[in-house]
Amino acid sequence: MTSTHEHDIAIVDHWLNSAHKVPSPNFNQRPENTPISLLVIHNISLPPGEFGGGYVQQFFQNHLDANQHPYFATIASLQVSAHLFIERDGNVTQFVGFDQRAWHAGASSFDGVANCNDYSIGIELEGTDVLAYTDEQYAALVKVTRQLLLTYPTLTPARITGHEQIAPGRKTDPGPAFDWLRFSASL
Repeated sequence: MTSTHEHDIAIVDHWLNSAHKVPSPNFNQRPENTPISLLVIHNISLPPGEFGGGYVQQFFQNHLDANQHPYFATIASLQVSAHLFIERDGNVTQFVGFDQRAWHAGASSFDGVANCNDYSIGIELEGTDVLAYTDEQYAALVKVTRQLLLTYPTLTPARITGHEQIAPGRKTDPGPAFDWLRFSASL
């Protein structure tokens, strides 16, 4: 994210104006009359534990070359996406409009309501469960989250969660490395 002033950040037609726009084919319509009411924080690194290289962007666009790394062969056929990806340096990429259903949560439930993809926004942080996230990532995540809270009134701080909370036993991200207190206090 190149902007340092929060007033420079805006959501226009469900796209973050300050993000790199890299549309993913992996989305569909939200169920009719389903407001955006949940924010899910994830982490991803491709290959696992490695950063940069553009592999996450390729993965979310179904362009990941299975021959580039042995791990890629195990995931290249998957069709997944998130709304946003925040890299280690704080750069933000948007793959799916916020009004659309990104494929990030999988089998999931929040507050007794299943299928979190139907009503959530998914943000992937470049990282792992155990490696500290960067100051730049927290700064970008806070700016984006503040704008999301302003834009979508059914999304509240109490409805921000981790993938591990909506898919317990199946997912572990963003993991113990994510400082929830730091993030919450910054909002």
